[in-house]
Amino acid sequence: MTAALQTEIFRNSRGAIVAMDSAYHVSAANADADVVLNASYCGVLPARFIAECRPRGSIAIDCGIGPAGASIAGLWYLEALKIPAAVADVMTVELGDGVSLYRDGIISVVNQPAAARGVSPGMPVSDAALKLLMNDDEEPSASQVTNRRVVGHGPDGRLVVCTDSIAFGLAEDRDNVLVTAGHTGRSAVPYLIKVHPFGFICSDGGMGARGSGIAGLADVEREGLAGATVSALTARMGDGLSTYQDGIISAANRLARDAGVEIGMPARDAARRLVERRPQAHEA
Repeated sequence: MTAALQTEIFRNSRGAIVAMDSAYHVSAANADADVVLNASYCGVLPARFIAECRPRGSIAIDCGIGPAGASIAGLWYLEALKIPAAVADVMTVELGDGVSLYRDGIISVVNQPAAARGVSPGMPVSDAALKLLMNDDEEPSASQVTNRRVVGHGPDGRLVVCTDSIAFGLAEDRDNVLVTAGHTGRSAVPYLIKVHPFGFICSDGGMGARGSGIAGLADVEREGLAGATVSALTARMGDGLSTYQDGIISAANRLARDAGVEIGMPARDAARRLVERRPQAHEA
C-alpha cells in the first residue's frame, strides 16, 4: 500500500491519525498504533479489511445506516474483535474524502470499545480520533459491559434501572424496576426469579412461535413478579436504554396490568407505573 493513499494528519510516540478515502487503503503499517479514518461506509465487508490490519482504532461514515443497519454493521464486527470504532453522520462529510471526514465529521454511532475510550455521538471526528489515539482502557469481559444506568425514581427509594440483560441484575434490584433488553422466554425465567425485581420490562424478542418470546411473563407472575415486554420492532435488543427510550409495550402480566401498564404504552410510562405501584401485603 503506497503512502499516497493515506494522509497523515497527526503523529506522536503512540502512533498516527491517518485519513484515507477508502477502507481498502488501510495497511499492515497501521497495525496496533494508528487510528484510521476511512471515508466510506462501515459495513461488515470494509470492516473485514480494517480488522485484518488491526489498527488502534477506526472511524468511518454511517452512510444513512440503511436497512438492518447494514452501513454500520461493521461496528459490531470490530467490537467483537475488541477494536474501537465509530462512524460519522454522512450529512456532515464528503463521501470518499478522508480529510473531510477528519475536518468536518460529527460522530453518530460508536461501539463499546470506542465509548470506553471517551468517544460519544455528537463529538467532532477530530476530537474522537485523538481520544482513540491517546486513551487506553482495560479490556472488560463481556459480563462487565452491562451499561447499567438509573433512569427514574419511585417511592421508598426504589429506582428504575436500565441494563442490557436481566442476567446483569444485582441483589439491590429486588427493590427496583429493571428495564432490560433480552427476550422474556423460558431461559430468562431463572434470572428473573433469582434477581426478583420489584418490577421489570424486557423485550418480546419478536414474540416467536406460540408466544415463546413472552412465555416467562406468566411463569414469573406465579412468583409475584410484575412484568411487561416491549415489541422488538420498537427497541433494539441488547440495549436496555433503547428499551426504556424507544420501546412500546406489547404484553404484560396481570400484576403489571393491575399497576396500570397497558399494551401500546411507551416503556418509560410503564416503568413509572411499575415503580410507583403499591406493593402487595407479602411484598411489604
